[in-house]
Amino acid sequence: MPAIKIRDGESFESALRRFKRICEQEGILSDIRKHQHFEKPSEKKKKRILAAKRKIKRFGSFH
Repeated sequence: MPAIKIRDGESFESALRRFKRICEQEGILSDIRKHQHFEKPSEKKKKRILAAKRKIKRFGSFH
């Protein structure tokens, strides 16, 4: 869990911006979004297969 110490004379807004920047650098927000709801393994597999099909469709004609 990231923590910051508020500097002397620092406003709350700037401390909050620093905290948000640290969280973003550590990937905490993206991890929270990813774990917000449970995804069954079959759903994960289906998403991977669809993504692969889209990729093939997009880049498949460049041979």
